[in-house]
Amino acid sequence: MHIYSENNNNNGFSDVPEGEIESNWDTVVDKFDDMNLKEELLRGIYSYGFEKPSAIQQRAILPVVKGHDVIAQAQSGTGKTATFSISALQSIDLNVKKTQALILAPTRELAQQIQKVVLALGDYLNVDCHACIGGTSISEDKRKLADGAQVVVGTPGRVFDMINRGLFNTEHIKMFILDEADEMLSRGFKDQIYEVFQTLPTTTQVVLLSATMPVEVLDVTKKFMREPVRILVKRDELTLEGIKQFYVAVEKEDWKLDTLCDLYETVTITQAVIFCNSRRKVEWLTEKMHARDFTVSALHGEMTQQDREVIMKEFRSGSSRVLITTDLLARGIDVQHVSLVINYDLPSNRENYIHRIGRGGRFGRKGVAINFVAGEDARMLRDIETFYSTQIDEMPLNIADLI
Repeated sequence: MHIYSENNNNNGFSDVPEGEIESNWDTVVDKFDDMNLKEELLRGIYSYGFEKPSAIQQRAILPVVKGHDVIAQAQSGTGKTATFSISALQSIDLNVKKTQALILAPTRELAQQIQKVVLALGDYLNVDCHACIGGTSISEDKRKLADGAQVVVGTPGRVFDMINRGLFNTEHIKMFILDEADEMLSRGFKDQIYEVFQTLPTTTQVVLLSATMPVEVLDVTKKFMREPVRILVKRDELTLEGIKQFYVAVEKEDWKLDTLCDLYETVTITQAVIFCNSRRKVEWLTEKMHARDFTVSALHGEMTQQDREVIMKEFRSGSSRVLITTDLLARGIDVQHVSLVINYDLPSNRENYIHRIGRGGRFGRKGVAINFVAGEDARMLRDIETFYSTQIDEMPLNIADLI
């Protein structure tokens, strides 16, 4: 069992600007081939489509593989999922059919996305990875956990429930990964995370990833980690690069629909995501688009797990090309072919802007983002520009040539 130390001050946070950690690790490895990874893992990395490690991968894979506790501050779209997936796959013993790596994520969708990445990167390792999430059958969880899935990724509530029922044996876990720790804590999972941690072997390595570093996250690092390596991927290394950003000024909110339909007719869309700020708006817009004979799918948090999965599957395979959604999709769901992101509503907080549009152009893929701006939105748009030190121009007439 773990003993929490309340006054462990070796985390290096004393003189750090609010909300940002200070790096204490400066080794950068800019080729996957130089990371001493298993041959089969390298094959998986290259066949997944990675050529060169991203900023966070160049810095964080090595200390994790070396066994250090690691805190990495990075947003979605920086390659963080692959960072800890590669590290976990390198560290586990594939001959042992026991759970050796446990990854917690704030949402079911993100957990499933991580599972897909682990399985894709571990394709040549024959790794067994199970997603332990709410909304799915407990008997399936029971079977997979009993079989000893070497990597388990899940949401805190379900994972804790499985441990509590005696269905999830944690005694062989070597690595505990907390993804989007800030988001998990803001969703009220603190108690479950602490309870899960209490059941892990005292030697477990802890890796924590978070876009922001509020006090609650720092508390977790102090209580769970031993002399952690700290890595900050600066905001300006993130993924607005390669994304052309535009706005369309509409006089009234009501005119956004016509603007969207005009755009739809002008542009050949391979794949697009349209963001709205509420479930109601998503349903309303989907209905309006269907009434005008446009093919779109909708995704929001109140759908059943099964419906969400079907819709994501269709979208990933390309059989559905336009997805209207809330910020549910904005964090970490990697849809490779999205060429266009439309903010039908600007995000209600500026931090979500990068989560939404950082999708289309990740890892050098080009993308276009179009923001619909009515009335008060203009102020928010300027605020976003300032916050990200970026430029959002008025949409040109030849937009079709840019997508």
